[in-house]
Amino acid sequence: MDREIPKAERNRARNKRLAKYAAFGIGCVIIISILISALRSGVQYKDLVLSTVDQGTIEVSVSASGKVAPAFEEIINSPISTRIVEVYRRGGDSVDVGTPILKLDLQSTETEYNKLLDEEEQRRYRLNQLRINNRTQLSDMAMQIKVNEMQLNRMKVELRNEQYLDSLGAGTTDKVRQAELSVNVAELELEQLRQRYANEQEVKDADMKMQELDFNIFLKTLAEKKRTLDDAQIRSPRKAILTFVNNQVGAQISQGEQVAIISDLSHFKVEAEIADAYGERVAAGGRAIVKIGSTQLAGVVSSVTPLSRNGVISFSVQLDDDSNTRLRSGLRVDVYVMSAVKEDVMRIANASYYMGKGEYDLFVMNGEDELVKRKVQLGDSNFEFVEVVSGLRPGDRLVVSDMSDYRNKEKLKVKR
Repeated sequence: MDREIPKAERNRARNKRLAKYAAFGIGCVIIISILISALRSGVQYKDLVLSTVDQGTIEVSVSASGKVAPAFEEIINSPISTRIVEVYRRGGDSVDVGTPILKLDLQSTETEYNKLLDEEEQRRYRLNQLRINNRTQLSDMAMQIKVNEMQLNRMKVELRNEQYLDSLGAGTTDKVRQAELSVNVAELELEQLRQRYANEQEVKDADMKMQELDFNIFLKTLAEKKRTLDDAQIRSPRKAILTFVNNQVGAQISQGEQVAIISDLSHFKVEAEIADAYGERVAAGGRAIVKIGSTQLAGVVSSVTPLSRNGVISFSVQLDDDSNTRLRSGLRVDVYVMSAVKEDVMRIANASYYMGKGEYDLFVMNGEDELVKRKVQLGDSNFEFVEVVSGLRPGDRLVVSDMSDYRNKEKLKVKR
């Protein structure tokens, strides 16, 4: 007959089984932790981008965002309030000088212009009439002066005759005095007529100049109306590409409203913006580099907007190769403006890790199979290099690719 196992033995057996299970579980956890730790503490060599510290020159630059724009772009506005009658060209069409783009309703403007032409003729006739009248009146006054001069000469002869007769005793003193008085009166009348003639001549000359000035002002108004009428014939001012046109036939447009845009899409420039904190580093004439992917295009800052808007300053870059095949209107690009030159400094390759001057934790190669985190002080930069202030020596190799997954690690194994 079976004997009952004592309770103490049963408890010992149970404790042994539990101890074995616990030891097995703990071992599994330790092994898994070691495996995870090993996986996290290692990195594939082929996944690393390394840079070697060297000595050299850095052209310090500031980065900006830019957009490619046509080197030439002209907006065509309607010079009058009217409506669109016909559309001759579409967006994207090539146009030459004088190519018709739109036809506007010009009936009322042409009527006004024809009225002004009629008024010009009337004013011209009135001006000629005034010129003739002035000439006639002055000519009559000049003739009257000549007549008075002849009468004065006749009176002087009569005075001399009376004086001669008086000297012979055949005349009288009264007749001599009467002849002298007539001469004096005639001289005063002649002098008065001459003065009146001079005054009238000045008045008529001034009146004529005023009328001519008024006529010239009217001619300028007429020429402006003619220019407005010519501008209302919407034509291309040069050879270019039509990038926009208002093609809504019958649409009412107001004076000064944009109806078309023409652009030269064979040559381009870059319109860029930079934070106003770096505004003093951007000046007209400064050298700039425009990056389109891996393509680098050299250029010069051609103009800088003096005012800051919403914390940014705008500037333009004139490219040396402004017809490069990579350039497309509206394309977003990176712009680097050179502001200073530093010679004989330690430098490393620029990459996404660099966020400006300051202290960084970077992984440096220790031998061939280990990476060690090191604190490094970095300074100025350009689009190619970053200045190393301290923490590295020439010849050191460090990782410049993204290592954010290992920010909590001090050492990493390099797997090949």
